[in-house]
Amino acid sequence: MLKGKHILITGGSRGLGRSLCLTFAGQGACVAFNYNADDEGAAETVQQARACDSEIQAFKNSVLDRQTISNMIASLEKTWGVIDILVNNAGISQMLPMALLEEEDWDSVMDINVKGTYIVTRQVLRGMIRRKSGRILNIGSLAGMRLIESPVHYAASKAAIKGFTEALAKEVGRYNITVNSLAPGILEGGVGSNLPSYRLENYLKHCALGRVGTFDEISRTAAFMVSDENTYMNGVTLVMDGGL
Repeated sequence: MLKGKHILITGGSRGLGRSLCLTFAGQGACVAFNYNADDEGAAETVQQARACDSEIQAFKNSVLDRQTISNMIASLEKTWGVIDILVNNAGISQMLPMALLEEEDWDSVMDINVKGTYIVTRQVLRGMIRRKSGRILNIGSLAGMRLIESPVHYAASKAAIKGFTEALAKEVGRYNITVNSLAPGILEGGVGSNLPSYRLENYLKHCALGRVGTFDEISRTAAFMVSDENTYMNGVTLVMDGGL
């Protein structure tokens, strides 16, 4: 589905980001990802992709560092010619209740999850507008969609991603650019898997499928959403929660 596509993924050193990298590369895409600090994890992502003869590159930088992000994008556009697809996956969470939430905690989550998405998207978008073609996928969360128990600053950041997705889709649709979001529920090995046992049990009790999701399930759906097979979905946040 993605053969020959050039894809940039933020936050690819572990978890869902790694799964996205490997799924896309496995479908024949040329993949690049950035990561903030996890050198060992980034090397593992690269090693697994190259073991399958896939093309992949890793860049160590922060989504908040405009200059290094600009340099990365310039390097990719020089090497590839184009960035066809951007997946904004980088994000953080902190399991803090509102009463203990300090201003710096709020800022750190909002900066990475929202401002970082803006910084990377703004720079990649320029090339997409020039070419009148592109796909952008933002990784959201069920926490930004439904009334569920979640850290307030994390839920607020993911709700912002939903609004960002919808507004940008309306703005750039005229350039044949689609902007969508994928909002997973709890994933095995993901942030939600560290929830207190009573919260996980409550999730499973109300989930129609009776289980948490997997990185692979999300990644395969993401592959369709950014592919040429998806021609008319735009401004959508697709919830994948097993049926809550």
